[in-house]
Amino acid sequence: MPSVVDAEELARELLEPLANRWAHVQAVAARADGLTPAIPREDDRQLLVVAAWWHDLGYSPALRDTGAHQIDGARYLAAEGYPDRLVALVAHHSAATCEAAERGHLADLEVWPREESAVADALWMADMTTGPRGEELAYDQRLSEILSRYDPDSIVGRSMLRAEPAVRAAIDRTRQRMQDAYTI
Repeated sequence: MPSVVDAEELARELLEPLANRWAHVQAVAARADGLTPAIPREDDRQLLVVAAWWHDLGYSPALRDTGAHQIDGARYLAAEGYPDRLVALVAHHSAATCEAAERGHLADLEVWPREESAVADALWMADMTTGPRGEELAYDQRLSEILSRYDPDSIVGRSMLRAEPAVRAAIDRTRQRMQDAYTI
């Protein structure tokens, strides 16, 4: 498992030239770090933060292949020999199944199993409550922001609308885990 520092360095190398994307990734990683109390195991907490740093690597022009950033980032990480679980979290972040299906790349995504866990839920929450310039947003605001940048009938728009119940459920579970962590 790479260290959080190593994860940040690779993300910086690949994404810093994409100013808004870099701001988003930095804020998602910080948000994920703040959600670590929802994760019972210490090594899973590190996994969450590393996955947050790397969730959008596939937007790097150097890694673009399919146009599905989740798959492109995961392919890169797999080729570099990173742990399968980390690669799968990146591949499936924020209901990626919906976008992969819209793009005709579901088989490419299903190379990696989709994890249903506190780590996956917290990653989705960190991503889907952080705006494109790193601002913290409620999920409803984030969804509206996405639909203002992408036509609701576009691939991304349709994907995000289909993903809404799953994203809401992941956020709700993470909020409950955070509440439980502070009431024990």
